[in-house]
Amino acid sequence: MKYLKNAFIAVSCLFLFSVSAETGSENMIIVPVKTDGGWGYINSSGTYAVSPRFDRAWLFSEGRAPVKIGGYWGYIDKTGNCVISPQFDRAWWFSDGLALVKTSGRWGYIDRSGNFIISPQFDDALVFSEGRAPVKSAGFWGYIDKTGRFVISPKFEDALVFSEGVAAVKSGGRWGFIDKSGNYTISPQFDRTCWFSEGVAPVKSGWKWGYINKSGNFVINPQFDHAWWFSEGLASVYKGGKWGYINKSGNYVINPDFLEAWWFSNGLAPVKKGWKWGFINKSGNFVIEPRFYDVFVY
Repeated sequence: MKYLKNAFIAVSCLFLFSVSAETGSENMIIVPVKTDGGWGYINSSGTYAVSPRFDRAWLFSEGRAPVKIGGYWGYIDKTGNCVISPQFDRAWWFSDGLALVKTSGRWGYIDRSGNFIISPQFDDALVFSEGRAPVKSAGFWGYIDKTGRFVISPKFEDALVFSEGVAAVKSGGRWGFIDKSGNYTISPQFDRTCWFSEGVAPVKSGWKWGYINKSGNFVINPQFDHAWWFSEGLASVYKGGKWGYINKSGNYVINPDFLEAWWFSNGLAPVKKGWKWGFINKSGNFVIEPRFYDVFVY
């Protein structure tokens, strides 16, 4: 599942954990986008809230956003001012009050002041969600609480974040789901998966992706070349070389017409068409015309 984890790091996981497109004043979403001037942040009208000047930028969450300046990562507030100086090799957004950062080859967690709450000690890690974070130690993945104590011992080949009370883990080359006690709710049986959102999760079985419920039963049969999770009632799926959006019945509500397409947040979704990114509404119409080189929407 390394490809998904890399996508989760580079694009992208949300979003799902109150991270996706955090709202600012007057309920205006703030999303990082890339232009000739670098990375900056726009609101839902397409106007810059923070002018483009960063080497890389990720989403705002809990009033902070990780940005890359001169080879290192730090954090800014919504005015664009640096509140945690660039000092980390990698940095993720804040979730559950902590942010995941990498320094000297190890991952740890800082608070909003930039102080380490859990010292850098892990080979790999993901953000906190629902009071748990997946971390890799001595070649295996387990889950820690916010004190850094293992609550589910490292025994999995791979692991993703908790969502809706369960988390995807890999064992014996297959993916299943566990609860917060580490017990399987869905036995390992899928080739790939993601996390639950709105009661369903995308999974790959054989060569195709479909969607299962929390009993592990397919509610949308495997038929897509790739699929993301549901958000605001819709999910982006890839088939026949293009991305479109389906509802929970598996029917297209926005026809496949995009080179790339991410999930909806606050009624808008970033899509790539004609080699640039813009934002559409749930009718599939552009609200912000494609003019950005890249976007970040996890």
